[in-house]
Amino acid sequence: MSLVFAGIVSHAPGITGRARMADAGIAGEFHGAFRSMGERLAEARPDALVVVTAEHFANFFMNNMPAFAVGMADQYEGPIEDPAWLGIARTKVPGDANLSLRMIREIITLMVGPGNKDRQKLCFTVPAAPLGAQESLTYHEATLRQILSELGYQPASINEGLAVIYSELESSNYTGIGISLGGGLCNVCLAYLSVPVLSFSIPKAGDFIDSSAASVTGERANRIRLTKEDSFHFNGFFADKIHQVIGVYYDDMIRALVGALKVAFARAKDLPKFNRPIPMILSGGTAMPPGFRERFDKLLWEQDFPITISDIRLAQNPLHATAKGALVYALSDL
Repeated sequence: MSLVFAGIVSHAPGITGRARMADAGIAGEFHGAFRSMGERLAEARPDALVVVTAEHFANFFMNNMPAFAVGMADQYEGPIEDPAWLGIARTKVPGDANLSLRMIREIITLMVGPGNKDRQKLCFTVPAAPLGAQESLTYHEATLRQILSELGYQPASINEGLAVIYSELESSNYTGIGISLGGGLCNVCLAYLSVPVLSFSIPKAGDFIDSSAASVTGERANRIRLTKEDSFHFNGFFADKIHQVIGVYYDDMIRALVGALKVAFARAKDLPKFNRPIPMILSGGTAMPPGFRERFDKLLWEQDFPITISDIRLAQNPLHATAKGALVYALSDL
């Protein structure tokens, strides 16, 4: 499929919703440029349009905002805003799920390359279902497996929390609790002798801290993230308001995670009877500020936790623990 047209335009809502408030001459020239682009697009006679745009919270929110997402629907409905306010009637636009899959396949091929005749094993990590929700990743996981298989690999998947256990808990026979604290989600897995017993996720993690602190301080979420990664630490003293607010939302996230852990383990049936306390591992970029482990430890023991924990520690390399665990998992089955 060849590229026949490329263009870029603004998509500010005032273009249609408040056009009457603009100077008539400027508005006429501006909308004329849009019409001209539309005419040139029609003349190119494309088979499909690939639109790269802001997501506008149609499918995601600040507590789970991926870097990008590829739509896989047969049709799309919009706009999501009030049509009367926006000045655009709601309509349905046909999609092309097969083209989406082709694009996803090409992206994955660029990342991993084609397999070889030996059909190497390729292991990828997947998040757990949200606490209290049914599994909702089956289709996407199966699609990724199919693409990798067609590329010549033996695909395998592993839960993020379990990957942390494979990475860090060889000494305890892969028994314990692994927690991956990322951007959109905190993923948790309890395993016994490498077998996952319980897993779940909560949608409060690094992105939640960034967006919440940004809304309070008036700073951009990106600046909050940079501050959090470069200079934030837990030591009981905060140099400025930004650090203080980050600390408040870190505590909120930790308390939510600790509460979810308590609820999940209390509800779980047929948990194995551990003959000794088990370790807990923290990993991921959100767990990296100095003092995080100590703060997590303090807030955890404020709760009446239903499982006896031997120790809480950071992964040796928090950013790479899930990748290392996926590798260990792949190699263990060769």
